[in-house]
Amino acid sequence: MNKSAIPVQIRALIPTNAGTAVFLGNDEKIFTIYIDQAIGTAISLYLNSVEKERPLTHDLLASVLTSLGAKVERVVINDFRNGIYFGRLIITAENELQQRKIIEIDARSSDCMAMAALQKSPIYVNSLVWDEVEDMTPLLEKLQGDGGDEAEQPKEEP
Repeated sequence: MNKSAIPVQIRALIPTNAGTAVFLGNDEKIFTIYIDQAIGTAISLYLNSVEKERPLTHDLLASVLTSLGAKVERVVINDFRNGIYFGRLIITAENELQQRKIIEIDARSSDCMAMAALQKSPIYVNSLVWDEVEDMTPLLEKLQGDGGDEAEQPKEEP
C-alpha cells in the first residue's frame, strides 16, 4: 500500500431517515458516508458476526471468490465527486500453480465496506479524498454521548 492511502475503520453505524450513516476514520479524523439502510444492516451483521439463516448478496460474492481461490485483500475509497463516494475492491487470487493475481474492481463504497466487514479486510481512503472530507468527530462524540444506543458500535476485533 502506498502513502497516498490512509487506513480507516468503521467507527459507528447510525440509522437515519434516509438510510445509514457510516462513520469511517482513525485517531486523526472521522468522516461520514451515507448508504442504503439494507447495506447498513448487512455491514452491522458482518461486523458483529451475526449468524444469518440464508446468505446475503455479499455472502454470495464472498463464496464465489473463495471457490475461485480469491479474497478481498483490501478496499479503497478512492474518489468523491458530485456528493458520491467511489470505491475499489482489491482482490487477490491464486491459481493451482500458486501464481498470484491482483484484480481491482470498481464498486460502490457501500459494497466495498460490506465486503471489507465480511472478509475482515482493511479499508483505506485515498489521501486526496481524506484531505477533502469534513471531520465529523465532534458530531459522532455528541451522538454517542447523548444517547449511546443511537450510535451502534461495531465490535472491535480481538
